[in-house]
Amino acid sequence: MKSLLFTNVKVIMLTGIHDYEVLVEDGKITRVENRIDRSNLDIEIIDGGGNYLAPGFIELHSHGAGGYDFMDGNHDATYKAIRAHLRYGTTSICPTSITSTKESLLKLVKDFNELELSREGHPNILGLHLEGPYFAYNQRGAQDPKYLRNPDPAEYLEVLESTDRIIRWSFAAELEGSKEFLSILRDKGIVTSVAHSDATTQEVIDAYENGVSILTHFYSGMSTVTRRNAYRFGGVIEAGYLIDDLYVEVIADGKHLPKELLQLIYKIKGADRICLITDSMRAAGMPDGKYILGNLETGNEVIVEDGVAKLLDRSAFAGSVATADRLIRTFREFTGAPLYEVIKLMTFNPAKVLGISDRKGSIAAGKDADLILFNENIEIEKVILRGETVNFDQ
Repeated sequence: MKSLLFTNVKVIMLTGIHDYEVLVEDGKITRVENRIDRSNLDIEIIDGGGNYLAPGFIELHSHGAGGYDFMDGNHDATYKAIRAHLRYGTTSICPTSITSTKESLLKLVKDFNELELSREGHPNILGLHLEGPYFAYNQRGAQDPKYLRNPDPAEYLEVLESTDRIIRWSFAAELEGSKEFLSILRDKGIVTSVAHSDATTQEVIDAYENGVSILTHFYSGMSTVTRRNAYRFGGVIEAGYLIDDLYVEVIADGKHLPKELLQLIYKIKGADRICLITDSMRAAGMPDGKYILGNLETGNEVIVEDGVAKLLDRSAFAGSVATADRLIRTFREFTGAPLYEVIKLMTFNPAKVLGISDRKGSIAAGKDADLILFNENIEIEKVILRGETVNFDQ
């Protein structure tokens, strides 16, 4: 593996943007300095042309891309979907399921066991994110209502016994059986998220105190203030703002959340508790038209138009068609946040949520050499994956 020296780059770090040089050796970042002595190094020098060098994006929540869905049930679809994301700067990813039958769920996790997690020329697969099927009907969004159910120990214990590759699980915290389910996930070290939920603020606080660390696609599929007779109750959204340490996922595609809500989230949660996600379905990186959300045989037909996916009756969004670069551009434009903070929302923060910030999510000596080079328009010029330059012509 050839050593790489990045020069003439603006290095995006946690504290700001710096005119440093970066040395990569054996798949790791080894030095980040003002100027690195080349005299005793056998290296390939990469002149960045004054562009930005950033950590590779970490995608916590994607259902697919490039015409493929992770529920398609074959390895080729998974590899092609994650490869599609790599072109837009995503170097690590959590493939995400959608609510389905028990049989589909078990097949998904068993197939996932056979995947190469670090396949050459493909993003690092960090683990499986199960979204559902334990969701509230009133907050179902594009989740197929016929597959919604409460946590069932007979089901989820079988799933957990079938794989050790589940990295996170999203569910509704208020459902019967959710407390026991959360306890088991916490004991197994699986990251837990509240999603598609009608929970009250207090129910989310209880879940947070028992291990929940993040809210899935903030504002989408979650309760807000309601009245029961004369009394008002906060919902999941209010809990997201009230609990300082609770992370929130944000689909910053410019469609799911308007400018003023992105500004509000940034104002209240700050740059330390937001994670940008695509929540992309198979149409990400593809032209407008009709697509299947989920498995080709059992999924729902959706329409892609105006830069977003929708149910055919246009009553709800159906995931997104965003890629990581679009999230960065939109969030930066809508909020005015400095670029180094926006990059953090899709690098270091997701790494912290997943417990891998010791090796991914920032540019520092000792970290994995997953790097991206991009210009002022956040157009990806080069991707470095595990210390090697990715050739997209192959």
